[in-house]
Amino acid sequence: MSKVTKEMALDYHRDGKPGKTEVVPTKPYSSQSDLALAYSPGVAFPCLEIEQNAQDAYEYTNKGNLVAVISNGTAVLGLGDIGALAGKPVMEGKALLFKIFAGIDCFDIEVDEKDPEKFINIVKAIAPTFGGINLEDIKAPECFEIERRLKEECNIPVMHDDQHGTAIISGAGLLNALEIQGKKIEEARLVVNGAGAAAVSCTRLYIALGIKPENIVMCDSKGVLNKKRTDLNKQKQEFATDRDIDTLEQAMKDADVFLGLSVKDVVTAEMVQSMAAKPIVFALANPDPEIAYDVAIASRPDLIFATGRSDYPNQINNVLGFPYIFRGALDSGATVINEEMKLAAVRAIADLAKKTVPSVVNAAYGMTDLKFGRDYILPKPLDPRLITTVAPAVARGAMESGVARRPITDWEAYNEKLRQLMGSDNKLMRRFAEEAKCNPKRVVFSEANTDNMLRAAVSAASQGICIPILLGNEEMIEKRAARLGLNIKGIEIVNLRHDREADRRSRYAQKFSEKRQRNGVTYPEALEKMFDRSYFGMMMVSTGEADAMIAGTYSGNHTVGEIAREVVGIRPCYNHFASMHIMTTKRGTYFIADTAVNNVNSEETLYDIARLAKYAVEYYAHNPVMAMVSYSNFGSDNGAECQMVHNVVDRMHKEYPNLAIDGEMQIHYALNKELRDKTYPFTRLNGQEVNTLIFPNLTAAKTAFRMMLEMGVGEAVGPIQIGLNKPVHFIGVDASVRDIINLTTMAVLDAAVLGKVGCADQA
Repeated sequence: MSKVTKEMALDYHRDGKPGKTEVVPTKPYSSQSDLALAYSPGVAFPCLEIEQNAQDAYEYTNKGNLVAVISNGTAVLGLGDIGALAGKPVMEGKALLFKIFAGIDCFDIEVDEKDPEKFINIVKAIAPTFGGINLEDIKAPECFEIERRLKEECNIPVMHDDQHGTAIISGAGLLNALEIQGKKIEEARLVVNGAGAAAVSCTRLYIALGIKPENIVMCDSKGVLNKKRTDLNKQKQEFATDRDIDTLEQAMKDADVFLGLSVKDVVTAEMVQSMAAKPIVFALANPDPEIAYDVAIASRPDLIFATGRSDYPNQINNVLGFPYIFRGALDSGATVINEEMKLAAVRAIADLAKKTVPSVVNAAYGMTDLKFGRDYILPKPLDPRLITTVAPAVARGAMESGVARRPITDWEAYNEKLRQLMGSDNKLMRRFAEEAKCNPKRVVFSEANTDNMLRAAVSAASQGICIPILLGNEEMIEKRAARLGLNIKGIEIVNLRHDREADRRSRYAQKFSEKRQRNGVTYPEALEKMFDRSYFGMMMVSTGEADAMIAGTYSGNHTVGEIAREVVGIRPCYNHFASMHIMTTKRGTYFIADTAVNNVNSEETLYDIARLAKYAVEYYAHNPVMAMVSYSNFGSDNGAECQMVHNVVDRMHKEYPNLAIDGEMQIHYALNKELRDKTYPFTRLNGQEVNTLIFPNLTAAKTAFRMMLEMGVGEAVGPIQIGLNKPVHFIGVDASVRDIINLTTMAVLDAAVLGKVGCADQA
């Protein structure tokens, strides 16, 4: 993970449009007629409808998908009372997280008012604008009364995330940790260090989960909250113990669970050693926990340890909860976020950690078997299943507790809506990039002597996505970097003709000639080929001296593709490899194949493309719903191409009887579920939204995704090579820097998981 510097952060916030969010129209506005509908006179009609029925605001305005992130800046992160305006970057950031994780629109609102009564009145006055209110960074004890009053006096969901977010996520972790340690929650003895808003909320939620109040000891900076003390406010008195103890050290003895929401280094190894057998320690002070990770782990082998940091196992991160809690609350029309909804979120998050982890998430963390256990008690923040797990659970909680004004009746349709949100607003690519940063790999850039490839390599390195290796002449690359204003210090450059490793070219040639000797390749011929960037770079990957490669093409891909077949080869379960583009659109994510490799398809080629696409889509944590596209529908035309597609569908049905795949069909039947289901109700796709399109030839596939791009329908990532033995991807050297970085990201993910799954899963 690349280190965040002051300069990087300031540049990020000011470059382009200052700040992190903007307002984007959702309706047509290009004509006078559009404007007449959007404003005067057309806007009067929904106004009058809402005047008669306030709930119609959810039908005619954005209220049902709009949350306010509101703060007075009195407790901003670890910075304290820095004021409302200084806290605005944090509130913008929170608004950004709502959007990218759950598709929720947000306005950040900074209120310059510290008086609780005045603050409450201000928020109440603007509440009609919003479907929900996320209170943020308001200091204790005022935050308790502010939230209580606003929940009582507003008829929309209100939640102070600093209190409840940590409580919900740590509560899920607590349930799972206790299960792993073989302990019953009603018998567990809990020590809480810190008595602020988050600590109080966590403790209250733990009691709702089953912790007994008499088994709780809470400490503040002055020691144990006990009945002897006379300096306790109302919230602290709630947790004062009758036990005759005064210090944290005394409280820790024989405790089962420690929850820290205080300051670093207040817990020692000796304190952890004094705890009961199989203890649980949640040290959540940020950025440095109450006890250092290595010290805690070394203190005893039976410990389950969690922090708020992403660089250690078991991160307790609020982003696992708040976007999806508000998503479920908004979608069900909840009037509040109540205890039932919070407990539903706790249990949903806890249960998700017990399910099989998608390959792409495993790859992100450099693992093959990430599974429920001592170092995995919570889902990873980038798990794409969170939205389809937590939001429905919260919505059900709202309905079962009687606070849902718009109960959900069609749960499959609702889940489909949530699945589409998984890929909206570049969320999919952002998730892939974050996963790549968790486990960066060595990536060869073969055309480092071109501007965009060099820019992309340097940018990917600075973002922590990969460790680049540049192929080319050092002097020329350094001059190009200077001209472009790029800092390439520390980046490895390999000069094919004057390689610092004197025998590398001959070593590669020897290995390649041995591999291809039955195809007529001699050693001298192989040695000559090693002057070619594509051959040399792919041999670096083939020998393990690099993990992946981005090859540049000046025109067609076929020459590079043929070299890839020779050097790294096609995976043993297939006779062909292919390529895929991932399209992110407002309708959802679409996977399109084959977009770059096979210009003439036979039945066997198309069969391999379909199989490769199936496993690739599954790898990217989606359930494939596949349409085999043609110009005919289910045998309506007997042309050779139609028959080829028809035959491949038959083979896929026999090979994968549970796979949602059908065809051949025209594109509008593939993408229009209602039309398809009405006209052809017999298909395997009935009731499902297609997310994978397999085209009968390269012209059709490339035309489709290019047309979508040029018309602004979505954004594409690719071409992603699927079916090669090694992660070698190729892209035009005139591709944008962003496209090259995106493909680099996919190459890193491929490299992370390569060779760690069975043949059938190796797409």
